[in-house]
Amino acid sequence: MATKKEETALQVDLRALNIQSFQLKIVGDSPLICHAWSEKAKKMMLDKQQKKAATAKEIRCPLIEFADSLYWLTPKPDFAGLTNDQAKEILADVIPQSKFGFPAVAFKAAALDAGYQQGALVRNSGTGDLSKPTARGAIRVLGEAGEGEYAVIEGTPTPREDIGRIGNNSVDLRYRAEFKDWQTKLQIQYNASVISPEQVINLFVLGGFANGVGDWRPAKDGIFGTFHVE
Repeated sequence: MATKKEETALQVDLRALNIQSFQLKIVGDSPLICHAWSEKAKKMMLDKQQKKAATAKEIRCPLIEFADSLYWLTPKPDFAGLTNDQAKEILADVIPQSKFGFPAVAFKAAALDAGYQQGALVRNSGTGDLSKPTARGAIRVLGEAGEGEYAVIEGTPTPREDIGRIGNNSVDLRYRAEFKDWQTKLQIQYNASVISPEQVINLFVLGGFANGVGDWRPAKDGIFGTFHVE
């Protein structure tokens, strides 16, 4: 006759996470260049992947491309079918009363990459030093309350024109937004059992100098998007 197996309760002692937080003020040292993906650009990529026939190129409107490159945290105007002059009139009214952001995770990436490059982080744990994978899991970077993944950029965006290289060694004009003078506040959460606030701040100091954020930053052989901690 089969006997009933006795069930034993498995007891596991879980170590409580020591999650702490603080606010970090970031001040730009060089202009921040934004390059959000526009709906038009995403649709063109999707159409190409779906083998749809290419449509005739539309007349380029530099100011609409400028507006499309921004991360809008307030409602973005509908520029469909507008000329460059019409967009100029709308932007003159909307820009001063709008709020813009930048992906908060970009600041974390700058801190971790620079920390590894500059020797504050090592590749693997077990050496007694803080590793990049460990630091990645021990730090969270958020924007201001209510904005989730975006850090609110304090400053006024202005359009810029650059010459960029594309396939077959040809060149093209690019129109993007830049914040000449800017700053932001990051909400930092960290596991105090793994990393200290001093280590966290040091990583962001390195990130602002060595890597930066946005287009044409030092990590991409540029000079823009650098910052310091204040």
